[in-house]
Amino acid sequence: MAIFYELHPDTPQQRRVEQIIKDLKDGAVMLYPTDTVYAIGCDLSVKSAVEKVRQIKQLSNDKPLTFLCSSLSNIASYAIVSDSGYRIIKRLIPGPYTFVLPATKLVPRLVMSPKRKTTGIRVPDNQVCLSLLETLGNPIISTSAHITSDAEGMAPIKIEAVTGKAELFDCLENLVDIIVDDGSDPGYQVSTILDLTGQQPNLIRQGLGADTLTALIGSRE
Repeated sequence: MAIFYELHPDTPQQRRVEQIIKDLKDGAVMLYPTDTVYAIGCDLSVKSAVEKVRQIKQLSNDKPLTFLCSSLSNIASYAIVSDSGYRIIKRLIPGPYTFVLPATKLVPRLVMSPKRKTTGIRVPDNQVCLSLLETLGNPIISTSAHITSDAEGMAPIKIEAVTGKAELFDCLENLVDIIVDDGSDPGYQVSTILDLTGQQPNLIRQGLGADTLTALIGSRE
């Protein structure tokens, strides 16, 4: 049974944040709100927790995992960012965008794409996420709370079919160690994914904020 933590959406209580961070460092996996959908995540640096996230989501090791960073300078520690990519990211963060970038040596192999050596990174526009990131000092895995195949005997969880937060919590409380509640309802729109590994930005998935991104890319052409 997961431990519940209620946090204020704008001014998260630091004592509770610190307890969550202690649990994450000890290998806990959490369900938590982002600026898009509720996500399943853990400390990027704890291998056992990353493996548990993969188990919950039924993801093979060749499927890369997105993670959250606190800022553009933080992204630069985990990814190689070109000058043009830097300008695009700077215009869009914090926000509902995932950037595919070449990974640095700080990204664990268990997280990155094994063939391309790339990684997906976000800087969320969500104060709970940012407080957790700043206190932890490490990126946090962020994969949507959508289980695509049967996990431990449970039926697949389709976020768009969840009628409310309570149902989502009920579905996952026996799979995760921590549930973070900031009072918000689950979002239904995933992030927009932009591949910045090539000479030109490549829109991989349209999600929340896609119109803004399309306008920005179009203005550069």
